[in-house]
Amino acid sequence: MIDDEIKLKAREFVENEKQFQLGFLPTECSNPITATLEEDFRRSTLAGVQCLQRGDRQIAITMRHVFASAAFENLVSDMVRSVTAAKGRIVFSGCGATGRLSILLESMWRDFFHRRAAELTADEMRFADRIASIMTGGDFALIRSVEFFEDYAEGGRRQAAALDVDEGDTFVAITEGGETSSVLGTLAYAAEHGAKCYLVFNNPADLLRKHLDRCREAIDNPKVTVLDLYCGSMSVAGSTRMQATSSEQLLCSCALEAALCRILPRFAGETADDYTIAFENLLAGLESPGGRAGLVKAIDFERSVYEAHGLITYLADKCMLDLFTDNTERSPTFMIPPIRSSREKGFSQSWSFVKNPLHPTERCWSEMMRRHPRCLEFTAEDARSLGMPQNFVDNPPLIKYSDLVTYMIGNEPAPERIDGLPRAVAVTLTVGDRPQGFVDAAEKLAAAWPEKMAFHIGRARRPATALHIDMELADSPLEVWKHLAVKLAFNCLSTGTMAAMGRIAGNWMSWVSMSNKKLIDRCIRLLVELGHVGYEEAAQRIFAAQKWVQSQDWSKGEEPSPVQVALAQLRDRKGEGK
Repeated sequence: MIDDEIKLKAREFVENEKQFQLGFLPTECSNPITATLEEDFRRSTLAGVQCLQRGDRQIAITMRHVFASAAFENLVSDMVRSVTAAKGRIVFSGCGATGRLSILLESMWRDFFHRRAAELTADEMRFADRIASIMTGGDFALIRSVEFFEDYAEGGRRQAAALDVDEGDTFVAITEGGETSSVLGTLAYAAEHGAKCYLVFNNPADLLRKHLDRCREAIDNPKVTVLDLYCGSMSVAGSTRMQATSSEQLLCSCALEAALCRILPRFAGETADDYTIAFENLLAGLESPGGRAGLVKAIDFERSVYEAHGLITYLADKCMLDLFTDNTERSPTFMIPPIRSSREKGFSQSWSFVKNPLHPTERCWSEMMRRHPRCLEFTAEDARSLGMPQNFVDNPPLIKYSDLVTYMIGNEPAPERIDGLPRAVAVTLTVGDRPQGFVDAAEKLAAAWPEKMAFHIGRARRPATALHIDMELADSPLEVWKHLAVKLAFNCLSTGTMAAMGRIAGNWMSWVSMSNKKLIDRCIRLLVELGHVGYEEAAQRIFAAQKWVQSQDWSKGEEPSPVQVALAQLRDRKGEGK
């Protein structure tokens, strides 16, 4: 039975949260070209990989037009003006996957000046600091999703104010669906304070304008230039970390590199003549026999470890941020244990984790971002003033810098990921080249693990037992194509592993978290689709299932998705009715 409290909660969500009911958005809908995804993975891992990759081909079609647009040219020109002016920065803002993308873009820019310092003058080195990023919830959200922050535009405004976004800055707000309140809040602040403003999203602008007030205000703002990258629905319904964020990474990293090459023209010969062709070449490499064989082997390997209740720890340096993005997003997307702090004892460890064998944890955080992390000192009064739920006021989230560095991503021992496990694997990831100093450090750290594996993306001779995505990787000043290769490969690897393990239905995520209002709506719509009930009944069943899940102790077991609980209850009811 569903009690009156749950019915009231469901009714309030249905009637009062229509701005977060997003079933009309293509990014939230099923993509017909991958409708057979579940069936394909049951048939073979290769068939599943081929199905997943179809969605990425949609990106190139859209981006050819975007790269040729006046809006793209204006974005690059404004970036150049901001960096070369007496005062000005390029500022990226995002939430969740796009927040992690914003941090990555900043780090790619800073890393260029770090890697190529010997080729630059002291005056040119000053350009390294003319960039910044805003992640909803602060940089802590890079490693662990910060619940509900994305629902508050005022929180975004406060983060933009703290960064002192002002006239002279070029401000790029990135939101996969185009509707994230916190990101739109940062954009509104930037526009009011004179920055050159751009809004990047991945749904039809007219559809957003028609249905969502907050989107209409942003899109119609004369101070904002819109870059609509709509390229169809995601390969997995609602998984905007896939084609939406990939197209946004392609756009923003190419714009950033184009600006860099205008500011420092002697590096222009290293960038692509045609960004769309370069991207199509990257896709061709991932779709080649060597690319697909490597992806299939990696998926089958990860699946075998997880099904044996084992854990994988990636050892990485160059693309550590890219891997963290993938690792962090696995948890809410497929309802698996989140990345754990060293404070969290007795809880299930994340199935996949990343460590850097070169540095201890505190230094690793700064090296990875090429700056000191920007975390929030979030208090009960902050939660109260934003109108957050009472539990946030009573227990403000621990998202300070001192909290971030309790996540041991450096070269410290990790017995919690080794001891007593049926399988514990250290996987050394290299991309493009294999720096000897890194390989030596990785081998030293990996010695504690009972299983070791090498994983290489690019052309290189590797032992037959290693994981290898054999493909050409173009170089460029900001290493645009290496970062995109890792993103696309791990999109396929992590999503494919979950699909092979039965965590999708058709091409829908059937295991999903309820960590914000958008995801609550997604859970409800999943139940509508898979359980064949109306929206309000689905809401009641989802909230009832959530209440039951929260009442249980999951410290020694895997916490299920409320969707799975509600679906099981529906199936039981239908079985009883026969």
